[in-house]
Amino acid sequence: MSLAWIYLIIAGILEWGWPVGLKLGVTDAGFSIFISGALLLIAQRSIPMGTAYSIWTGIGAVGTFVLGILLFGETASIPRIFFISLIVVGIVGLKIVSTKKT
Repeated sequence: MSLAWIYLIIAGILEWGWPVGLKLGVTDAGFSIFISGALLLIAQRSIPMGTAYSIWTGIGAVGTFVLGILLFGETASIPRIFFISLIVVGIVGLKIVSTKKT
């Protein structure tokens, strides 16, 4: 796995910080947004923009979904898990079929 992909994964994980921060009423969640965006920018130098952005938002969505269940007692119903699983399939699929930018 290239460094760009590692940056992209970290950027996606940092995306979890600002929705959780907003939920908790933390007003300085901007640090998470800034670092996440900067790492996405760096990753897009090697990973196609559409792929990078889709994976970034997908990691953010899946992570906040899981954190919502674990931290805030949100519903973990079978339909919700099924549909979030489709996002995971999309993330993995994009990684598998992605090609390096020329």
